[in-house]
Amino acid sequence: MHELSIATAIVERAGELALADGTESVSAVTVRVGELSGVVPDALDFAFEAAREGTALAGARLVVEQVAARAYCDPCAAEFAVGMPPFFWCPRCDRPSQDLRSGRELQIIRIESDTASVE
Repeated sequence: MHELSIATAIVERAGELALADGTESVSAVTVRVGELSGVVPDALDFAFEAAREGTALAGARLVVEQVAARAYCDPCAAEFAVGMPPFFWCPRCDRPSQDLRSGRELQIIRIESDTASVE
């Protein structure tokens, strides 16, 4: 389960960012996870609970914002959902697309404490 190594990295990085901001305890970490990132949100949440123990994030919760995979078709200027499994064929003009606009994200976007929020 690679989500454990990802959760560990999230805990470490969020802890570093909170410390740099002078925050003593973190109440929540919000991450953006793309549909094509290869990360299973439920598994990440489970792994986060294990990874946070004994750290400054011991009481923190993980908030996952899921991002749908979307592609752009240059010939007809349409943006469309890629889906799972991914299908990069424009439903509007029936041509293939190579321009993935979203869906691979895996990033920390917010760290919250009882007193402040770091973005």
